[in-house]
Amino acid sequence: MEQFLGALSFSTLLNRTLILPPLVEYHPGESSATMADFENYFQIKPLEEYHRVISMRTFMKDLSKNVWPEEKRFSFCWSPKKSIFDDKLPPGCQAKDGNPFGPFWDNFNIQFVGDVYYGDISNGYVPSNIKEVNEWKSRFPANRYPVLSFTSAPGKFPARHRDKHLQKYIKWSSSITSRAKNFIDQYLPRPFVGIHLRNDVDWNQVCRYVEADPSRTIFSSEQCTGINNEKGQLTKESCLPSYETILHDVEKLVREKNMKAIFVSSDKNHMIEEINKRLKKYDVKAYKLNDNSPHVSLAILEASDHFIGNCVSTFTAFVTRAREYSEANSIKPTTYFGFNQNKNI
Repeated sequence: MEQFLGALSFSTLLNRTLILPPLVEYHPGESSATMADFENYFQIKPLEEYHRVISMRTFMKDLSKNVWPEEKRFSFCWSPKKSIFDDKLPPGCQAKDGNPFGPFWDNFNIQFVGDVYYGDISNGYVPSNIKEVNEWKSRFPANRYPVLSFTSAPGKFPARHRDKHLQKYIKWSSSITSRAKNFIDQYLPRPFVGIHLRNDVDWNQVCRYVEADPSRTIFSSEQCTGINNEKGQLTKESCLPSYETILHDVEKLVREKNMKAIFVSSDKNHMIEEINKRLKKYDVKAYKLNDNSPHVSLAILEASDHFIGNCVSTFTAFVTRAREYSEANSIKPTTYFGFNQNKNI
């Protein structure tokens, strides 16, 4: 959802309706990605309070025949590139090369008649002034290009600071909200702590960059350090906290704030056994979702009475923004494992 915030901002600047794309999912045992409609996970109505939006399924079913005729279906990309599957093809956007790109467009039977390149426009899809916005409008008028269909999301990763506020319009669907509430009601007496552990094998490689240049922004590290490190400096421990740091921070909250339960979301090791052993004397237990659903996990973390996240992770950043711009959760603390904020902030 990092790039989605940028795409929402971009469509607003161009005064174009944003077609809400399906979410790409990978299921065990399936070689090809599958598409889940946007509204399966998020509400559309709150987004309409900010800008004009429509689900891709609704658009393709009800409007595409008249609004986006087949002869006007162009794929947009930064610049031409060679196909990774057929070296005999001429350079182009290669909109359907690979997985999930091919399945994404094929899900709606979309065939492109040509490619359009925008790499020579200043700042690309992040226009910073009215001149750059007008260049988009003049080069790609709606009568000739009724739909700007990008081969990759027209938004920055991670989300830009100026787009963070758009998180307030992202609300979970009733099914996600219901599943999160049911889990909380059954297992998590309040007040409870929500924690996110990013510890899969790839993360160690990411955190190696911290030692080389601690002042460098990595993924969403600005959420804890600030834009210019005014809140503190990133360390490898705040990127990849040790087991002892995690256990210490969780126990400290339980001891000082009388927390009653722990909810853990992780991409690999939830540390349930280690946390329960550490908190046994407080009669506090840790829980995780059996299916490890990332969407339900995010919803539960948002609702926690205190959230401890990973300083660098964009998964954590989603929760941080959601809590910051939520009337219900904005006053609830958010902290980060292994990160010590400057005391003068």
